[in-house]
Amino acid sequence: MSVLKSLSRLWRFHGGLHLPEHKTESTQQPIAPLPLVPEFVLPLQQHIGAPARTAVAVGQTVAKGEVLARADGYLSVPLHAPTSGTIVAIEPRPIAHPSGIDAPAIVLAADGRDAWHPDLPLPLEEGLALDPAVLRTRVRESGIVGLGGAAFPTWRKLEFARAAKVDL
Repeated sequence: MSVLKSLSRLWRFHGGLHLPEHKTESTQQPIAPLPLVPEFVLPLQQHIGAPARTAVAVGQTVAKGEVLARADGYLSVPLHAPTSGTIVAIEPRPIAHPSGIDAPAIVLAADGRDAWHPDLPLPLEEGLALDPAVLRTRVRESGIVGLGGAAFPTWRKLEFARAAKVDL
């Protein structure tokens, strides 16, 4: 018996499901910023590398962009505040993982002001004219990671390129 015939006996319909797309609900509205949520749960494990080391305390007021946890290891990157507010807990919380496990996290209660930290470094207007070592350091300090699923720290990718003598 062919594979197709045996499959047709298991599933007695053709073509699977076709659900309505509901595209008009999202394409008929203008793009708008989302409001701030009242609480942010920020896992210290943000990527494939080592979790960041907490640099704040419960009760501390922080500004948007402020370092909440420092890189701690070969493949680690820092964690920054997504908005201004107060640290209300540093404790295990459920994370986005198929098993639903808990992991150490910083819990930030937003103050609604979304105020930036005044001492953040300015954007690099010189860009690629800067020394490559300076750029790699800024990328590491910024906590930039890849979007391939493992969130591999981008500064390490740049280190690999440097070691391989890639001209970029």
